[in-house]
Parts: sequence; C-alpha cells; structure tokens
Amino acid sequence: MTAPLRPSEPVIVKVGLGDRAYDIVIGRGVLRTLGERIKALRPGARAAIVADASVARLHLAAVRGALAAAQVESSDIVVPPGEGSKNYATFEKACEALIAARIERNDLVVALGGGVIGDLAGFVAASVRRGLDYVQVPTTLLAQVDSSVGGKTAINSPQGKNLIGAFHQPILVMADTALLDTLPKREFAAGYAEVAKYGLLGDAGFFAWLESNWQDVFAGGPGREHAIAVCCRAKAVIVARDERETGERALLNLGHTFGHAFEAAAGFSQRLLHGEAVALGCVLAFEFSARRGLASADAASRVARHLAAVGLPTQIKDLSGPIPDIDRLMTLIAQDKKVKRGRLTFILVRDIGEAFVADDVDAGEVRAFLAEKLS
Repeated sequence: MTAPLRPSEPVIVKVGLGDRAYDIVIGRGVLRTLGERIKALRPGARAAIVADASVARLHLAAVRGALAAAQVESSDIVVPPGEGSKNYATFEKACEALIAARIERNDLVVALGGGVIGDLAGFVAASVRRGLDYVQVPTTLLAQVDSSVGGKTAINSPQGKNLIGAFHQPILVMADTALLDTLPKREFAAGYAEVAKYGLLGDAGFFAWLESNWQDVFAGGPGREHAIAVCCRAKAVIVARDERETGERALLNLGHTFGHAFEAAAGFSQRLLHGEAVALGCVLAFEFSARRGLASADAASRVARHLAAVGLPTQIKDLSGPIPDIDRLMTLIAQDKKVKRGRLTFILVRDIGEAFVADDVDAGEVRAFLAEKLS
C-alpha cells in the first residue's frame, strides 16, 4: 500500500445510512467551505458553535468567518478544555446556553474540537429540543479518524467512561488536516493510537504501511490525508452495517476495555490521554490473546514495538502517577459498556488485522493476567 500524492480536491467519504447518510470531507483547508456546505444542507439554519477554550483561541475565528461568508448566523459556547468537561455540570450549562440562545429545532450545533467536544456537543444536540442537527469539525487526529464519525455521543460518569449518552449521527464531518498542525506532539501521538487500531483490527496491510510511513503521517506529508481517509472509510463501512453496535461495530473497541479502565483510574486527566490508554489497551489485548493461545507472542511484540516507537505507552510501568490496584481495575472493567448480564466481553485477536468479539471472558483469567502485568 502506498500513499497517493496529496490531491488538490478534498477526499469525500460517505457514511451510508439511508436518508441519514452524510459526508466526511477530508483535506487541507476544507474548513473555509464549512458555511457553504451547511447552507446547502440546511438553508436558513443558524449555528451554535461549541468549543473548548484552547481550541477557541486557535480556530473559533476561522469557523465564525467561514459561516459568516455564507451568511450563516452563529453564536458560540466555550467550555473548559479536557476530559473533565464531559460531565453532568458542563452538559447542563451547554444545554441551557443553547436554549438561551434560542437555537430552534431547524438550527444546528457545530462541534469544534477533539473527541471531548464532539462527544459533549453531540450529546447536547441529541438532547436539546429532543434532537438538533449537528456538524463535526474535529481538530485532533483522534477525532478526525474515529470519534467524529459514527454518532456515538456521551459524557462520563464517576463510575466509568461514556456511560451516559446517545447514538446521534452528525449531518456532516469536516476533517481539515491543516488544523492538526497546531496539535502538541503528545496529542498527535495519542490520536495515532486510533489510526494504528484500524490496522490492528482488520487491515494488516495498512498496519504494515504505517510501520514504514508513520513519520510522514506525523510530519504532515501526503501520508497524513491517506491514513485519515483509510480510517474513515473503514469506520464508515462498519457504522453503515452496524450503527448501534449490536455486532461488528464492537470491533472498533479494540484496546478500549483495558484502556478505559486505566483512563478512569487516572481520573480522566492529563495523566493519561484517551489515545494513550487505547495504545496500552491494544498491547494488553494482544498480550492477553497470546496468553490464551489465540495469537502469537511475536504479533504482540510487533504491536508494542511500533506503538513505543511513536512515543506511546505500551507497559503499565510507563504510566505516570500511582498505579491502580487490581480490585479498582476489575471494578472498572465490570462497568464496561460491552458487559452483558454481568459477563465480560473483550475484543481479542488471532493476529494483526484479525480481531474478533470474545463473549463471556472469565473475570478470573483477566484478574490473573492483570496481576502479572501489575507485578
């Protein structure tokens, strides 16, 4: 697999959901067309932009300008940055701000930010006036390849990540890759974990391509658009077949059952970013699969080697701050959204590119595996 030269026109990936289908527009500079695309989709609609303070300083003016150029009226709601904003209090404030701004059912919300803002603003849009349209303008790599696509919206509970939310599809996703140029290296690397995940779960050739071309993705070369488009196409196909995660869409949670437990144990803080948790979780999923005789130890080592090379945590000892105890981790894993009638469900693997849903995983086996890793 080779990356094409950067196209002059944006790449458009369609998420096929019948009369709720929508486009993912990928390319450098596509943000300037945001107002025109919204006006074409929803003539006369007003927009409420939801952003966090950090993103607002960098990109809010450009979004306002793109909307104004197409005569789309806008207002904005700015919330604190970080995973801590995915809570009841911020959700309430954002809902009340939308109502106060007199955003009506034929208006829309623009989610400007990373995965936190996309999840929060999407859930707000799903809830206010029993449902508003919304547009995703993802500003992080993680959001562009994963969280902005597919309509999963949520806030966190003290008992676990993304436990309160709704399936609510956007009407448009604008993945302007130029916005990624402002990302700190740590944030970009965290997003790259979700890029690698697509290769690990179902596309061994793509993972091999990443092993050879990840530097170009980080540097903003033509490989960046290529990688984002590959991920979006893969997710679009899965979402179209299983919108509400009753089957194969669960594969997109590779690394997340372990990862979410560590992320929650770290208090959803800067100690451990979501993508960093996913990277660790993917390595643990491969190692757990190898322990069960499903995958080879060589495959697990290859995954760990690549993720470590790009600067992601691959061992529990890589985490900063106190390491959670086994009882806390098992409690958090038991709250995972994939648990069915108390039975643990994990996404495990037979090889790179060969993930599958494993129902009824024995909790004692998970505990023993984590005890080994914690020791």
